[in-house]
This record gives sequence, structure tokens and C-alpha cells, in this order.
Amino acid sequence: MPTDPREVLTRPSPPPDATVVYGDHPDQCADLRRPAGEGPPRPLVVVVHGGFWRAEYDRGHTGPMAAALAALGHPVAQLEYRRTGRPGEGWPHTLTDVRAGIAALPALAAAALPGVVSPVPPIVVGHSAGGHLALHVAGHAPDTVGGVLALAPVADLAEAYRLDLDGGAVAALLGGGPADVPDRYAFADPSASVPIRSRIVVMHGKLDAQVPVTISRSWGAADRAAGGSATLVELSECEHFGLIAPDSAAWPRVVQALRSLHYALPTIDAASPSR
Repeated sequence: MPTDPREVLTRPSPPPDATVVYGDHPDQCADLRRPAGEGPPRPLVVVVHGGFWRAEYDRGHTGPMAAALAALGHPVAQLEYRRTGRPGEGWPHTLTDVRAGIAALPALAAAALPGVVSPVPPIVVGHSAGGHLALHVAGHAPDTVGGVLALAPVADLAEAYRLDLDGGAVAALLGGGPADVPDRYAFADPSASVPIRSRIVVMHGKLDAQVPVTISRSWGAADRAAGGSATLVELSECEHFGLIAPDSAAWPRVVQALRSLHYALPTIDAASPSR
């Protein structure tokens, strides 16, 4: 693994095979990667990038991850969406974009990559703020999601606001704190959407300095208290960025979790590995 874990954010990757659009705004798009090898159509894997919802981070930094997943045989879409820091963006567009994109991408990807994408709800893999967005979509539009792998997600927005993660990132997204815009928190916070009926795996490194593992523990406790069945996997020697780095020690666990979600879909004729 590289000495600086953040190196994965600027690591080059092969260009995508196609780019599709799901709306009129330039950020309403997704890069597609064709799966390696032959075989029947498979469910799309939608990668939702992180970066604390800020405009300076885009889908480009998920290129190494997406390319590695495509090499394993998954058709992959790297979703883009409007982000904070530019006029007229952020709330509510960040949330509406991701919901719209995830709903539209299976059909768009099937048309752009004929013969490789199964027309079923996708598996959504979200990292950090992207993990929050993946859980949000599963909570509000569960029929559009086949499963969620949330990697170090910002899953409890009220707690993330209290901790002032990334210098006011949650307030920038929602326009204030829980006392200022309570209706926005009630809608956007995954902790307010439990239990989520989609199949959910949350994976978090105990060494994470960007999004403390306590955030995932808090969300998991809320889900269990509401009768949910999400799985929380904690990795002892993992920090924040290893979860999206294909050469990290954590990567095999990420792949294993993704496969467990893939095999759980009713269209896949395979036994699910133990959780």
C-alpha cells in the first residue's frame, strides 16, 4: 500500500468505455466500464464517490476502484452529481441527482454496453459522503436499489454535524445544523430512515480519521433498534482511503462484501457466502 493513503485520490486509471447522461446539468452523468471476460448479463455496480459532497472532489478518484471491479467481471458506473461550493448546487440537488441517477443507470448502461448489464436494480457502492448518499437512496427509493455496500459512510448527519467533520461539510450540504433546518435532516439523514429494507453491508476502518467508526456504529445501533438487519464490518487496521484502494489490505474484504450482495440477488444462481 502507498505510504500516503490519499494517493489513491490522484492515481491514474484507464479511461471509461462510455459516458452516459441522466439529466441536463453537466454533472448529471456517469462513466461506464465494461466487465472483463464473457458471461451472462450481470447487475450493474454503481460507485458513488465521496469528498464530503464538495465540488473539488469528483468521480475521477474512483477510477482505480471502478477499473478493479470491472476486471473482476462487474459492469460498473461511476456516478457524478451536483455538489456543494458552487452557486445553486448542494441542497437539494445533491440528493435528487443521486436518486435520479441510480434509478436511470441500469437502462442507460444496458443500452450503452449491450449484452452485459442485467435489467435489475443495481448494487450501490458508496464511499464516505457517497456512502451517505447510497444509504439515503436505499431509504427513500428502495425499489431502485438491489443492495448497498457503504464504505466508511457519513451515516449519521446530526452526529457528523456535531463533530464538525471536514470543517462544516454537513452544514454546507444542508444549509445549517439540525436546529436550523430540522426538516432537511429528517429527510437526508440515514439515521432517520431506519430500518432500510434493502440489503445493507456497512464497512468501516477502526483507524479512520476522516469519518470516525463511531458514526457507523451509531447508525447500526439505530437500524437494529428499529428492527433492521444491516451488517456492520469493522476492520482493525484500516483507515479511510484503503477501502477504495485496490492494492490495500482491506480490498479483499470489500470484494467479499460486494460478492455477498451480488449473490443475494434473486437473479443470481449462486450460494451466498457466510456473512
